[in-house]
Amino acid sequence: MSSTDLNKRFEFRDILAVEADQASIIEQICFPPEEACTDAMMRERTIKVPDLFLVAVDRESGKIAGFLNGIATNEDSFRDEFFADAQLHDPNGSYVMLLGLDVLPEYRGKGLAREIVSRYLKREHERGRKEVILTCLDAKVAMYQKMGFCDNGIANSSWGGEQWHEMRYAFHI
Repeated sequence: MSSTDLNKRFEFRDILAVEADQASIIEQICFPPEEACTDAMMRERTIKVPDLFLVAVDRESGKIAGFLNGIATNEDSFRDEFFADAQLHDPNGSYVMLLGLDVLPEYRGKGLAREIVSRYLKREHERGRKEVILTCLDAKVAMYQKMGFCDNGIANSSWGGEQWHEMRYAFHI
């Protein structure tokens, strides 16, 4: 789908606190149990950091089809504690640590993930951030490289008992 078609089909916005349960269910569908955030973690994120979520809501069903969420910090390296502690969020942070890109299976393969990431990066650039940093498994490195992220090699993160790559998107301000 083109960006115009995606914009017609989906509303892109911050998450609402009442959507925490829906986001948590989507997280459980998109990630294995050892990698998914808990219901409590998702609730805390939606309350403390709603402006660092970007949800795509299907205009027809009114349901979230996918989302991206993160926290801002002045730290320039990803660590596992970011996943579990929304208190680490600094609204004025120069870096955004992405915590998860979730797209429900029935919406995959249509460019929705790419559109969410593109809009998110544009928004955070306009907010004056220096970099957006994420971790991903080997299988997703090429996808994020196509979106403009650079692979910095194996991350310090071992979330869920996995070996992750640290990927960075630097803004040229």
